[in-house]
Amino acid sequence: MQISKLMMVNAALMCALVFTDTGCKNADGSWRWPWSKDRSVLGTGDGVNDVGSGLSGATDLNRITDEMGNVISGARFEDVLQPVTDIRFNPVYFGFDSYSIPPQEMPKINAVAQDLLQNNNHVLVVEGHCDERGSNEYNLSLGENRAQTIRSILVNLGVAADRIQTRSYGEEKPAVIGSGEETWRLNRRGEFALYQR
Repeated sequence: MQISKLMMVNAALMCALVFTDTGCKNADGSWRWPWSKDRSVLGTGDGVNDVGSGLSGATDLNRITDEMGNVISGARFEDVLQPVTDIRFNPVYFGFDSYSIPPQEMPKINAVAQDLLQNNNHVLVVEGHCDERGSNEYNLSLGENRAQTIRSILVNLGVAADRIQTRSYGEEKPAVIGSGEETWRLNRRGEFALYQR
């Protein structure tokens, strides 16, 4: 019985700590939930009224940077950086229900690593894709595993981990529409989206 009361007191104290004034105000003084991020400190990176400007519809998402001009940590590359359009990499293809890299696909990953190691201003989003078979949830998980496998190999080849993000699209963005083994083979892939920082 006493343990139950002690647990209730601890829970009440934790709630009181979570909702204290110190963790729930934005830099501009407005209130927020303690688990949400303080977006009031995000600016446009132009040095004018950065603090408290927030993200409005007129904010240029390609210029969200800190005072040193670096992309804000945690930002999605595709939301804040310009894509590199003159360099294209070949997709990496996977076997059915697999996120293991077939040996014949390794040269494609090596080419991506070589570009990233030679161009420090390039960052990468690895996209994982699946064929239409399987549930949406399963394919999103499989796509993430495929993207993470490629990312791990790139990191092992010497690319800094913070220069590579992953996205899973599952079966949502097929390379080829239709059914059948050849179509499915082309949709089981990892793709590369290169961005300039």
